[in-house]
Amino acid sequence: MRKPRIVVVNDLMQKNYRYFLTAPVGRDFDPRFRPELTPAQMLRLGVFGGKYMTDCRAEFPASWFRGARLSTTGKHEASLNYFKVTASQPLAVWRRKGWIHPADPRGWFQWYCRYFQGRRLSEVDETQISRWLAIRRHLAQVRRHCAPGDTACRPRQKQALLHWAYDARRL
Repeated sequence: MRKPRIVVVNDLMQKNYRYFLTAPVGRDFDPRFRPELTPAQMLRLGVFGGKYMTDCRAEFPASWFRGARLSTTGKHEASLNYFKVTASQPLAVWRRKGWIHPADPRGWFQWYCRYFQGRRLSEVDETQISRWLAIRRHLAQVRRHCAPGDTACRPRQKQALLHWAYDARRL
């Protein structure tokens, strides 16, 4: 068993938020949760229009940001996404629909980054893993309607799958 390590977060969305890392980095995931991409791989491929994670780098390993496709304008830039399309809703929509947990005010990807690093919060983990599992329906739709490797077929759906750690490049 790993000795828990405390992380203190001070960024634009959380002040003095504390959590413990209790699991090994990148391991001991819930058996139902099998992401195909690490957070670092996702950032390098281009997700969330490069807008995500621009003010909270100190919380995560510097290696995650080497080669990451991040916005330099402070705005969402679809051209930074792997499939060059916008495939996400604004955070305000997520808040309005009640999809944001106070522990992770940026949403699913923030949860995944913290989970990958070793944070475990059973109630939050269950909710987010259930959401990840539900996204699989998009895999079936892309497979049904697109030839393998056809990047022009359903690019928004494929980009959305990348946002949820599914490697849509292979579809």
